[in-house]
Amino acid sequence: MRTQKIERVLLAAGLTLMTVWVAARLQRTIASRAAIAEFTAESAAASSKKASASPDPVLSVPVDFRLWSVKRISAYEDSLTKKNDAPLAILRIPKINLEVPIFNDTDDLTLNRGVGRILGTARVGTSGNLGIAGHRDGFFRGLQSIAPGDVLELVRPGHSDRYVVSQIRIVTPEDTSVLNPTAVPTLTLVTCFPFYFVGHAPKRYIVTALLDGGNESYLAAREDINSTGNDNKNKEKK
Repeated sequence: MRTQKIERVLLAAGLTLMTVWVAARLQRTIASRAAIAEFTAESAAASSKKASASPDPVLSVPVDFRLWSVKRISAYEDSLTKKNDAPLAILRIPKINLEVPIFNDTDDLTLNRGVGRILGTARVGTSGNLGIAGHRDGFFRGLQSIAPGDVLELVRPGHSDRYVVSQIRIVTPEDTSVLNPTAVPTLTLVTCFPFYFVGHAPKRYIVTALLDGGNESYLAAREDINSTGNDNKNKEKK
């Protein structure tokens, strides 16, 4: 009888110790997972902070630096301390989350601060071919993800125009025909190519977009552009 009581006491003690051990193990696991979650959250917050600059006073959203070169980020931040004219308009490309001010000219300060209207091309708000240049390691690096059919928006005070990408070409720097006057409102985005080339890039990456008007002259112009220019992106990469 006494032996049975001792056995029951020992069994109860063993169960108690096992319960305490399991509880301690569970607590350590929960604490470990909580620490990992906290570290992950802090890392994500730090990465997000690093990826975005302080809000640009001209733009409605922070600039996304994730694809930018370190050199271009530094040049952009330095440009914010310099005096610059007000932008002519804002270029938005929803597909690549791009919002960038368009300034008049393509000098170094302008292209570090935003993108620039190529002098000699159509003016913002007029018919014709508006050429816009940008750096391949800055605002225009995302153009590598653009495809025909994508939408571009040209926003100016009290007005917004919608353009549709009709063609992408890769040309030599000497081929300025991409900036020739057009019969309908056209946006021609120009940047250097290849995007990650070390040194002076030997080609130019051209994105042509036409005003989304839906009229006969617009459709005819788009068909004409699409039927020309065999020097396309895929052939150049071969």
